[in-house]
Amino acid sequence: MAGRNAGTELELGWISKVHVNRPAVVRHAERIKKWRTVKGHWQAAWLLKAVTCIDLTTLSGDDTPSNVHRLCFKAKHPIREDLLKALDMHDKGVTVGAVCVYPARVIDAVNALKAAGCNIPVASVAAGFPSGQTPLETKLAEIKLAVEYGAREIDIVISRSLVLTGQWEGLYEEIRQCREACGEAHMKTILATGELGSLANVYKASMIAMMAGSDFIKTSTGKEVENATFPVGVVMMRAIREYYWQTGNKVGFKPAGGIRTAKEAITWLMLVKEELGVEWLTPELFRLGASSLLEDIEKQIFYHVTGSYALKHDLAMA
Repeated sequence: MAGRNAGTELELGWISKVHVNRPAVVRHAERIKKWRTVKGHWQAAWLLKAVTCIDLTTLSGDDTPSNVHRLCFKAKHPIREDLLKALDMHDKGVTVGAVCVYPARVIDAVNALKAAGCNIPVASVAAGFPSGQTPLETKLAEIKLAVEYGAREIDIVISRSLVLTGQWEGLYEEIRQCREACGEAHMKTILATGELGSLANVYKASMIAMMAGSDFIKTSTGKEVENATFPVGVVMMRAIREYYWQTGNKVGFKPAGGIRTAKEAITWLMLVKEELGVEWLTPELFRLGASSLLEDIEKQIFYHVTGSYALKHDLAMA
């Protein structure tokens, strides 16, 4: 990942007079949905870029060592080898950005990736995922355990009640302590934007999370009714841009939840390019949280290479 975000002292003046023009943001988001997608070789290139930014995820109650091992194999081989050869990308080391699991499955993922001989990082959700309704002491202990097990990235969740009640000092302190518990592991802070009440709260929570030292800010757990949306993405990216202007620190962005199609992935990439610039289009500063997205991307690449649609058995590991 990129260099760490050192954070800043709490600067409430940065958020005290925030106003978000919701109708304008929504109109902009509607225009985004109508953007014409790229075609041909350009589409294949964008899709391979998307693959390298995926946090390949399994967060199910019935996760077992075997399905985590299968996920890790797919992480190392996200696209069928013959398809990559047809694109002259077979020797470019195309893998996903990370494998994301629950803390109890971190050791399984670390061992599977080590056995596969690759350096893909393991990310673990923690800090009371997905609700955040856990005492702070328990959150910190869970983070430390996940790091001890070998997680190199930690996706924490915030206490939404602190945002909804305007307890910005409390939110800052909670995230700051989580950052300290992460040690050398990079920290992504999940805002659960669908539960924050307003776009202004999304902006404020984004700024507080970055001040507290978050290396990434992430839209959602994937468990809320409303997950990653373009209006929320625009607001969070503009907060990232403002924070960069204020501090010189680059913070990553991760939309997660409900991103299932190759077209959606490309649209997110294009939006990041427009709002933050091409330097954010790397796994160090942009991730896509997804469990089923890779399947559709591989289908689209299969069609691009072969001219026919993939049958179920064509992409057996999807």
